[in-house]
Amino acid sequence: MRMDASLHLDKKPDWIRVKLPNNPVFWDTKSMVKDLKLVTVCEEAQCPNRWECWGQGTATFMIAGEKCTRACGFCAVKTAKPDALEEDEPQRVAEATRRMKLNHVVITAVARDDLADGGAEHFEKTIEAVREVNPGITIEVLVPDFNDKDWALEMVMRAKPQIFNHNLETVRRLTPLVRSRAQYDRSLAVLKKAKAMAPGKVATKSGIMLGLGERDEEIEQAMDDLRAADVTVLTLGQYLRPTPMHLPVVEYVTPEKFAEWKAVAEAKGFRHVASGPLVRSSYHAADFKPELDLED
Repeated sequence: MRMDASLHLDKKPDWIRVKLPNNPVFWDTKSMVKDLKLVTVCEEAQCPNRWECWGQGTATFMIAGEKCTRACGFCAVKTAKPDALEEDEPQRVAEATRRMKLNHVVITAVARDDLADGGAEHFEKTIEAVREVNPGITIEVLVPDFNDKDWALEMVMRAKPQIFNHNLETVRRLTPLVRSRAQYDRSLAVLKKAKAMAPGKVATKSGIMLGLGERDEEIEQAMDDLRAADVTVLTLGQYLRPTPMHLPVVEYVTPEKFAEWKAVAEAKGFRHVASGPLVRSSYHAADFKPELDLED
């Protein structure tokens, strides 16, 4: 497994613990990913939950390669000139969902600013390939901002994912520091437009990391901004520094505080909220079922 040893050098609070694999399903999933030559955000982003999720036979597939054109201060995915898209990747992802007998799949991608459409057509082809193999599957996409190109976003939305996720990541003040080339208002615009492109047919979702130095009032404002963009699903998790080259952790937020933020978010009108130190965008994604909130 790809893991930076420095992750475990600093003393962390007791509530932040990485669960090591003790389930044979973990190794089956790992073998399948290798066999189909797939990339998972679980490994590339050094997700702390990958042992648990893979042990349950779930994974978040990262399409369009493992090299990102952006260099966000929080992210472990490598920044480099990307390789050409693999034409058969959509079919390989679809085959993975068939082998794993998934009812819910999360498909994400690196930022591909080198492509005119930002990789949107590749998302569209992957969604279509997965649905062809698994007609009843719930498809969740976690997308970059496509540089706010409406025509690119429309490519993704016409494939009709049930859940559209784009992470705000942090509060407005910290966005220039935390997110390479991304813009706070652009992310809000992408979320709102995605919802409008498929009215009543898609649940929109976003996530915020805590522990980067944000203030309470800024977190509340970010929640209000997301609700104004018609976002109904929210994830809140602790930022963990992947390597010494990344942004430092300013604060380890307690589980009790995360519980308080969950209550605040629900009071603001979010229908589904996951809030906890190890929560990530795709963590237990299938448990929410926001697609059931949608109109036929």
